[in-house]
Amino acid sequence: MSSEHPLLRFGVIADPQYADVDPKLEHDRFYRNSPNKLAAAIDTLNGEDLAFVVTLGDLIDRDWESFDRILSVYDGLRHENVLLPGNHDFSVSPERLAEVHARLGMPAAWHHFSRGGIRFVIIDGNEISLFSTPQGHDRHAEACTRLEELEAAGAINAMPWNGGISERQFSWLEQTLADARERGEAVIVMGHYPLYPENAHNLWNGERLVDLFERSGNVIAYLNGHNHAGNLGHIGSTWYVNFKGMVDTETQNTFAVVEVYQDRIEVIGYGREESRSLPN
Repeated sequence: MSSEHPLLRFGVIADPQYADVDPKLEHDRFYRNSPNKLAAAIDTLNGEDLAFVVTLGDLIDRDWESFDRILSVYDGLRHENVLLPGNHDFSVSPERLAEVHARLGMPAAWHHFSRGGIRFVIIDGNEISLFSTPQGHDRHAEACTRLEELEAAGAINAMPWNGGISERQFSWLEQTLADARERGEAVIVMGHYPLYPENAHNLWNGERLVDLFERSGNVIAYLNGHNHAGNLGHIGSTWYVNFKGMVDTETQNTFAVVEVYQDRIEVIGYGREESRSLPN
C-alpha cells in the first residue's frame, strides 16, 4: 500500500474529567464544561472516516452519578467507542469500584483487538493502586507496599494518584506482543498513565513496559493521558504520545485524529493538541 494512504485513522480524547462541581482555578480545570467540549469534539470526529474513537481515561472527576452525564454525550458518536478508566474514574463509593470497567462497556480490564492490520492493546494501570480496590483487598495492600518502596527510593512518580500493573497483566502483555510479532502485526498500546519520558505522572512500574516494548520491537506507539500538560518521547521503535487533558481551560478544546501509515504516524491535533509527524 502506498505510504500516502493510511492503514487506518482513529480519534483520541483524553481526560474529560466531568463533575458537577466548581472549577479548580489553580489547575485551570473546568469540570462542568467538559460535556460541551466533548460534544463539539464528537461533532468534528463524526465528520471523519475513523475506525474508532478512544478516550484514554478520566471520564469523570468524581461521583458515580457523573458517568450518566458524560457517557450520554457519547450517544451522539457514530464511530466505535473505546473507553478505558483513569484514576479519577474510581473516585466513587467503595461498593461501586468493581463496576467501573463494566460501566465503561469494556470487555475486560485489559484486552486487545485488531483494526486495519494493527494490533491495539489496552492496558489497565489502575490495577495495583490505592483507589481501584477498597482497603483490605489484596491489591490494595500490594499498592501500599509498592508506593512505600517507590517513596523510599525517591522515585519521581511515587504519587498516590498513580498506579501499576500486576505480574499477571505484565505476562499477558508480553505474550500478546509476542503473538502479534509472530503474525507480523505492528502494535499500538493504549493506557491512562504515561511511561516515558520520566515524569511525576508515570505508571509505577513503567520502566518495565518501556524495556518490554524495546525488546519486542513491534510496538510503534504508546498513547496515554493523565498528565494534562501532554508530552512526547521516543525510545527504540516506540513513540510515547501523552495527549492533553480536555478538562483544562475554560473554553479551549483538545482532541486528535491519528493516522497510521506504513512509514509514519501522523497526529492531527485540534484545539490545544499539537500536530505531529512521527516516522517509523
